[in-house]
Amino acid sequence: MSMKQTLVALAAGITWALGAQAQCLSDGDVGVMASHYASKTPAPNFPALSDADGACTRAKFNALLASSFGKVVGYKAGLTNPAVQKRFNTDKPVWGKLYEGMIEQSGASVPAAFGARPLFEADMLVRVKDAAINQASTPYEVLQHIDQVIPFIELPDLVVQAPAQLNGPGVAAINVGARLGVAGQPIAVPATRGERYALLDALERMQVQLTNNQGQLLASGKGSDILGQPLNAVVWIAQALQKDGITLQPGDLISLGSFSPLLPPRPGLSVTASYVGLPGAQPVQVHFKQ
Repeated sequence: MSMKQTLVALAAGITWALGAQAQCLSDGDVGVMASHYASKTPAPNFPALSDADGACTRAKFNALLASSFGKVVGYKAGLTNPAVQKRFNTDKPVWGKLYEGMIEQSGASVPAAFGARPLFEADMLVRVKDAAINQASTPYEVLQHIDQVIPFIELPDLVVQAPAQLNGPGVAAINVGARLGVAGQPIAVPATRGERYALLDALERMQVQLTNNQGQLLASGKGSDILGQPLNAVVWIAQALQKDGITLQPGDLISLGSFSPLLPPRPGLSVTASYVGLPGAQPVQVHFKQ
């Protein structure tokens, strides 16, 4: 059975599992959205959602995604950049799940039409070292409980016909557009206090640049564009997940959000993300094919 057939077949069965929840998108509407996600065709837009509506719809959508993608390998913090928040008429982040098979390695070639509404952005992953990260309340405490910082080009899919009409909870409802991403060479978190403070400073001050095949600058941002310090996104998502009864586990990957505007891919384009001022950071690259 194809992914599309599986998602459609399971859509009818999630009402009993999740229960009736007021204001949630209907199971049928979520099933239609999942079918479009699977076929990489734009889904109809839905009305503006409340936070509760978005969370309920995300749960239904993820129930269908899990049936095809399987294991959750991490979580995605979205709308952590004020410029991106403004685009979606909100003032707070949202979260989604990352599934097995969504993470490619640097140098990967992916279709330019990898989703219904494909985009790319400069991002970053961190890997959880131990479960004490769930109690971290500062970026330094986060560093004590992660073991890798990973350059990352995220390839989100905003799914619907008119993404600009989504509000913040609507972005949550589509699992924050999680589809694919390309990970670079991990940077090990240093052991000493002084080195860790130096890494925190570098993460905040770094310049993140997206360039094309000819080395032309496509977009840029700085580390502090994500909640003032990128690891604040980890503090936020750990707390947000716990409100839903989820705790981060060793090995989980966390996508921190966008350092750059979201841009559309095209066949033949190669994109490189560079993290200028971050010691040990190697550029990460993705190629878009027909």
